[in-house]
Amino acid sequence: MCLGVPGRVVSVNGFSAVVDFWGVQKQVLLHLVDEPVGPGDYVLNHVGYAIRKIPSEDIAATLAMYDQLLDAKPEDLMRQDIEGEVGASKGRP
Repeated sequence: MCLGVPGRVVSVNGFSAVVDFWGVQKQVLLHLVDEPVGPGDYVLNHVGYAIRKIPSEDIAATLAMYDQLLDAKPEDLMRQDIEGEVGASKGRP
């Protein structure tokens, strides 16, 4: 399964950003995003690459949907995919 995961940009250095995913911070590459990204923006991450900037009007609904997915039972495949992408579990760090 391939699922992008939303995260908040903490800092940007060229084509690399530190992105926060529910308290887990990871380096993400910005080479694929076709618009400027800065601290406070949200991006959709897949395997270490931001694949698009999430429009500000979509952030709340996007995060709510992912929170619901993370509230699923531990054996739920979508939850497992998100946790695998972020590298954390929903005891949420």
